[in-house]
Amino acid sequence: MTDVRVRIAPSPTGPMHVGTAYQALFDWVWARQNDGQFVLRIEDTDQARSQKKYEDELMQSLRWLGLAWDEGPDVGGPYGPYRQSERLSIYAEYAAKLVASGHAYPCFCTSERLAALRKEQQERKEHVGYDGHCRDLATKEVEAKIQAGCAHVIRLEMPKEGACIVEDILREPISLEWGNVDDQVLMKSDGFPTYHLAVVVDDHLMQISHVIRGEEWITSTPKHLMLYEAFGWTPPTYMHLPLLLNPDGSKMSKRRNPTSVEYYRRAGYVPQALLNYLALMAYPPIGDEKFTVEQLAEHFDPAKINLGGSIFDIDKLGWLNGRYLREERTPEALLAELKGWLLNDEYVGQMLPFMQQRLETLGDFVPRVAFFFARQVEPEAEDLVPKKREAAEVARMLQTAVWALDEVVEWDKDGVAEAVRRVAAHWEWPVRDVTVPLIVALTGERVGPPLFESAALLGPELTRMRLLDAMKVLGGLSKKQASRLEKGWRR
Repeated sequence: MTDVRVRIAPSPTGPMHVGTAYQALFDWVWARQNDGQFVLRIEDTDQARSQKKYEDELMQSLRWLGLAWDEGPDVGGPYGPYRQSERLSIYAEYAAKLVASGHAYPCFCTSERLAALRKEQQERKEHVGYDGHCRDLATKEVEAKIQAGCAHVIRLEMPKEGACIVEDILREPISLEWGNVDDQVLMKSDGFPTYHLAVVVDDHLMQISHVIRGEEWITSTPKHLMLYEAFGWTPPTYMHLPLLLNPDGSKMSKRRNPTSVEYYRRAGYVPQALLNYLALMAYPPIGDEKFTVEQLAEHFDPAKINLGGSIFDIDKLGWLNGRYLREERTPEALLAELKGWLLNDEYVGQMLPFMQQRLETLGDFVPRVAFFFARQVEPEAEDLVPKKREAAEVARMLQTAVWALDEVVEWDKDGVAEAVRRVAAHWEWPVRDVTVPLIVALTGERVGPPLFESAALLGPELTRMRLLDAMKVLGGLSKKQASRLEKGWRR
């Protein structure tokens, strides 16, 4: 039997998503059940969005969950480096091999031409995709353009007829028409690979035996299989997990739900409960609904995975988390967990500089800082709306505040303050008309500690969810309204 090697390959472009934790869980389980290796690889080729702080947070989240990896950028291993940004020469080498063998070609189409092509295809109600304009350029013309320094990408030449058969452990063979698959860009004009080239090259060179990922990647698998064929390599075995869903059946997203692992840690959930619940999203109870990842590894059978997709029910997670707190902790252990969470000198000490001047007695302290520890608060609609404003316009303002705060690079009081000022300038409102709803949204009260310091201490994930909750109190925004609003905000 082939040695089992699985990988989790997150992009450090934001906080770790629970969907990544969900995939990592089943990677870890499959590796442990088969005495295999669990690899952490960082896919950081998105120069604009990748940040070292997010890489650090990804590792912290995985450690908090208890999903230890056997190889990775911090622990090393025989197939490193484990950051894609440190493997650029490898991708360039393999892209050149594909061009030399006739499986890929340089494409000189400008972004303007591609945008015009897309518009024409949409107007004609045709399949939207690349039309192969540069696919059959003469060799001399290609060489002349490259020598002249013309910007270009490298595209994979895809079949136009027939079908690709995708084999998956969890499903019957899936047939996908080649005609619906574009000539995929493999290398961008800046010399960085796209996901599709990098993932195939890395999985092969790191000897990954099984690729476990979400089912949204099924339609991309033909591109990967074509690359394996072009290189003459044997593809890994695929296992595409069912999606985590919002209550309306759509793919779970941060527009509607708390999606980051850090949110759940910060809100007081314990890692064992979160992993247990993520397992239940795809796998039936092992006797009881409460079971450990070690039990899952012992009993795991891919045939039992439910492919229908599961609604992520935060109330059900809360119920399960409560069981862990009541049934798995002694009072002494619970006290230690509370201290390790937020009831410690470091966290409480950060409140004192701006709370001390607001105290008359020690007894005032705990009630006034309770919102820092609460999973959520319950603001009143009338408190969220300043005088001479309407609930609907405050809801719109809160949404732009979410977007502004999402863009904060250094999450501190200065970063928060700058984002709030951007929102006020966008709406041409007095700053107070922005800060009043934000204070109420974060604290649940009309009067509270300083806004910027409070948001900085709450952290980006809890701040975001409280603003989204406040929007719901005010009636929320439809998808269409949010899309229209975002166009104006991004302009």
